[in-house]
Amino acid sequence: MSKASENIMEHWKRNSILFLGSQMISLFGSALVQYAIMWYVVLNTQSGMMMTVYILCGFIPTFILSPFAGVWADRFNRKKLIIISDASIATVTLILAIVFLMGYDELWLMFVVAAVRALGTGVQTPAVSAILPQFVPEDKLTKINGANGSIQALVMLLAPMASGALLGLSSIEIIFFIDVITAAIAILIFLLFLHIPSHAKAEDKQPVNYFHDLKQGYLYIKNQDFLKKFFVFFALFFVFAAAPSFLTPLQVTRSFGEDVWRLTAIEVAFSIGMMIGGVVIASWGGFKNKIHTMALATFIFSILTIGLGIIPNFVIYLILMGVIGVAMPLFSTPSTTLLQEKIDPDYLGRVFGVVGMISTSMMPLGMLLFGPIADIIAIEWILVASGIVMFFAGFFLLGSKSLFEAGKPKLEEKNEA
Repeated sequence: MSKASENIMEHWKRNSILFLGSQMISLFGSALVQYAIMWYVVLNTQSGMMMTVYILCGFIPTFILSPFAGVWADRFNRKKLIIISDASIATVTLILAIVFLMGYDELWLMFVVAAVRALGTGVQTPAVSAILPQFVPEDKLTKINGANGSIQALVMLLAPMASGALLGLSSIEIIFFIDVITAAIAILIFLLFLHIPSHAKAEDKQPVNYFHDLKQGYLYIKNQDFLKKFFVFFALFFVFAAAPSFLTPLQVTRSFGEDVWRLTAIEVAFSIGMMIGGVVIASWGGFKNKIHTMALATFIFSILTIGLGIIPNFVIYLILMGVIGVAMPLFSTPSTTLLQEKIDPDYLGRVFGVVGMISTSMMPLGMLLFGPIADIIAIEWILVASGIVMFFAGFFLLGSKSLFEAGKPKLEEKNEA
């Protein structure tokens, strides 16, 4: 490790606070826009097909870009990539705000902007996941990832309330402008206060050969048995997680009432749960074997998804949504930390690029299946079926020897060796 890297590690707390703070500000603005656009589509169409189109526009561009974004995250300065993607998303949002102010507010514009914003997210996501190990000590990664989950939950708690209030008191254009301002603040924090040296691969002056780098990345994944099984589980999980993730607003609108406050309430309940879950995993750290923690979260998520399909009372529905929120950091934090610990730093970007491809392709595939069906049969039946499948998928985690070995802490691995 170079002296510069050692110095960065010594100041990991300061850098972590700055990094997480900038991410919170940026995410808040983005979440305001996300909820505003989603509710605009739901309240103006009440159509499962239109929700499917919106989801596809928000995910397919990220899927297409993810493999190349993974190469960029391994080859280029990750800090600069995050800044560029934030700036690009803010610029597109500013253009949309101006167009709306001019009186042009067609629904298809929302789909176009969702797609362009997804491109920026596709660049940013692997860079953010890969940059943390550059300034956070390995034994602190679970704590920081847990804290990051709590911050995201706090944003998800505040954003729907703020977005709902703003939609009720003013126009959607105001929300777009707020996103531009928050992105500018986050970029300034990155530029002026957060000093992270480039990782070794970014200093390589050789020209980038995308297809060679992609091939090397996939060969690396092919030679890691636990990664292949890890990705298979992720793919299966995300297909069926699409139902509770994206159909619940439509379910609430149809089954409980067409009120913005109800849509806000489910997001708030979920976010409070995520905040609690983030605090729990950051302080507890999970089971010694990360796969056990992921399996526990999968079982909780699946059982409560079934519950969402059979509970007729909205208050109990909100409680279940909150507990589902608790389960999410228990799943995402150990899975992210496992990859950050086990993957060669030179391949982190590409591995997280594949994670992005899976999450952004499997959920739209799920919506291609569930969205049209939701216009034919009750969403409640879809949730019950999805929960049952996810429950049995949890045993795949527990039954895989390679995943079990990968989930062990490094100290235990060394002792066995």
